[in-house]
Amino acid sequence: MMTPLIVLWVLMALTVLALIVWRKTVASKEDDNLHVLDGASAVKSAEQQTVAQKLEIIDKWGKIVTIVTVVYGVMLAVLYVWQSWVHNSNIGV
Repeated sequence: MMTPLIVLWVLMALTVLALIVWRKTVASKEDDNLHVLDGASAVKSAEQQTVAQKLEIIDKWGKIVTIVTVVYGVMLAVLYVWQSWVHNSNIGV
């Protein structure tokens, strides 16, 4: 009975992992150095702003999906414990 619910949770967890990998990939393009006297700093700055915006979006969705996945997982655990308790209490009757 819980198999579809568990499959949904696994898909959500895989989505969290995919967001982590995506963030790592985008963050690898980020330049952490400060280029004060560089002539091409305006171009680099525009590229870095684009990367920063992408990272903000990925972080926002990463937090949302992670929270939903954890809450859903806790709810599944509570449901499993409750079903086990009900099943075991009916056996003794």
